[in-house]
Amino acid sequence: MRLALGVEYDGSGFSGWQRLSQAGALEPDGSLQTALEIALSKVANSRIDTICAGRTDAGVHARCQVVHFDTEATRDARGWVLGATANLPPTMAVRWCVPVAAGFSARFSAVARRYRYRILNRSARPGLERQYLGWERMPLDAAAMHHAAQALRGERDFSAFRSVQCQATHARRNLQEICVIRTGDEVVVEVQANAFLHHMVRNIVGSLLVVGRGERPPEWIAELLDGRDRTVAGPTAPAAGLLFLGPKYPRHWGLPEEACGDE
Repeated sequence: MRLALGVEYDGSGFSGWQRLSQAGALEPDGSLQTALEIALSKVANSRIDTICAGRTDAGVHARCQVVHFDTEATRDARGWVLGATANLPPTMAVRWCVPVAAGFSARFSAVARRYRYRILNRSARPGLERQYLGWERMPLDAAAMHHAAQALRGERDFSAFRSVQCQATHARRNLQEICVIRTGDEVVVEVQANAFLHHMVRNIVGSLLVVGRGERPPEWIAELLDGRDRTVAGPTAPAAGLLFLGPKYPRHWGLPEEACGDE
């Protein structure tokens, strides 16, 4: 049986999603994947290996990370949800579990992935929710940031916004939506693409902050995109402000509404 799970987590204190050791017994290693697999293996009474929709970095959070796994264990959905969550650290929880067809892949069946980056924009650093916020003390022009970001829409080469550690075979991605809005002291960047490069969202946000502070004009983002040179773009924004909202899948897979998108 193949099952899909929706998992939420606070990435603070974890090394990131990916299991650090790919072989041998499952032992705690500081990764989110291993923590989940240990919990699921206890429910199944056998080893469980998972595949996720998108690996997140250290300190990055997720509202609805989707994973799939295969098992011969017979448990109902409630048993998987409650059993796994009971064995997870308090900063992780399984939200839902549904059976899926054998051809479903949490990674390859996704048609889009969505992220949100929150920036506290005030002179004083955050006291509350500091693990979920970036912080910028200089006033930001959110309208200029939004205008600049529109140059990134469409299928583009995002070499200017990928990390040097990125292992993707190419830098072309289809960025479907991006918006920047201000709500009180917060500036929020939301972005959706078919897939993302390593540090791509954080690097985009870092460059948009340069525009928001008035250090570069909005047209600079398009110049960076065309130049494909990471060394002249803005710095990588801190991990804490980044939330993986989750992937989107065609509806025929039968996942909960929050994980459904266009066919």
